[in-house]
Amino acid sequence: MKRYLLAAGALALSGIAAASAHSYLQKDISILHPWARPTAEAAKTGAVYLSVSNRGETADTIVSASTPVADKAEIHEHVEENGVLRMRAVQGGLKLAPGTSAEFKPGGLHIMLFGLKQRLEEGTSFPLTLVFEKAGKLALDVRVQRGPSEAPADASGSHGAHSSGDHKAH
Repeated sequence: MKRYLLAAGALALSGIAAASAHSYLQKDISILHPWARPTAEAAKTGAVYLSVSNRGETADTIVSASTPVADKAEIHEHVEENGVLRMRAVQGGLKLAPGTSAEFKPGGLHIMLFGLKQRLEEGTSFPLTLVFEKAGKLALDVRVQRGPSEAPADASGSHGAHSSGDHKAH
């Protein structure tokens, strides 16, 4: 009985560790800590950040993203055009070569949410589905939280140093 309790306790602790890691694995694709910043009540845009790795021996592509909390979700990148930093949709999806990773973070790659249907409130979460060319659909739970060393959510509903007006729906 004592051995059974120890094994059950170890399993429970490993489950807690896995849950706190907030990671996903499907086929050769690994996703770590999907998160979004809180938004203001009237915000119509938001962004999702995460780390994605291709642990396989063949390339894969993130083809699309969707969530019930927004009308549209797109993979976006920051690009410099004539000295101005702008955001635009990644055409053809985001390709992941074998053994590579991509960091979706403020000021870089992100999943842009257009037409938010609700406020993204700190401490809550929402579903997001990523579709990969080879790995298929991967359902994630996105946690709404402040980014590292951030003050409380800014009232503009922006996601980083750019204004949401820089985004245009495609």
